[in-house]
Amino acid sequence: MSASDLPDELWARVLELGAASSALGFRDLCCLAIASRRLSRLSLYPSLWSALVSRDFPSQSQPSSSSSQQQQKQLHPKSLYKTKFERHRVRMAEARLRAVFEAEARVLACRRRLAELEESMWAEGERMKAAAQELDNLERVRRASVALNVWQPQVVRGCQKQLVQQCRVPVDSRLSDLNMELKVCKQQITTYKKIYNKEEQKLNEYEETLERAKYHPLQNSHTSSIAKEPRAKRKKLK
Repeated sequence: MSASDLPDELWARVLELGAASSALGFRDLCCLAIASRRLSRLSLYPSLWSALVSRDFPSQSQPSSSSSQQQQKQLHPKSLYKTKFERHRVRMAEARLRAVFEAEARVLACRRRLAELEESMWAEGERMKAAAQELDNLERVRRASVALNVWQPQVVRGCQKQLVQQCRVPVDSRLSDLNMELKVCKQQITTYKKIYNKEEQKLNEYEETLERAKYHPLQNSHTSSIAKEPRAKRKKLK
């Protein structure tokens, strides 16, 4: 007994079992519909598409109003499946766009934070350079002040005295302040670098998340979130 000798009722039961067990999907039914006239007729059985509607769209199986109930009763289950499929596809596309926008916002915020940290590190670096330069000048003044108490040629002694006279701040207290400022600047730069490294790691993660949000490997599945697919790659429900 060949497969062609099986009655339609048995074939319909086989297809129903396949739809109920998730072994048969709407794409499979569409492929069967173009295989032969008999399978095309069998693939239109309302029970098959009703099972697919209940299986693939369980949250939408109960309409909220009596008018939508009446409208769905008038539709063939295949047409109902197509309507729900298109709505689901649009919702998934919108959800994917939202995910892309949120990922892009996180990436931009992280890049902005990195730029701010770079500016802060540059400002602290300039402040440290200025403090180091002033500290170097005050060290020379302090050495000149000490050297004035030592016998030296008149020319050398005159240059040292000029350095001391040009200094208008208390050398010892200012040296202490500058050393403390240098220490604070170094600590601040170290802190900024640690935060910067963490933000860079976050940026890499956010960029990877953005790439995943933009790319979907299952573009042709019934759960695809791509709103516009090439016609040649998408099997339509007829």
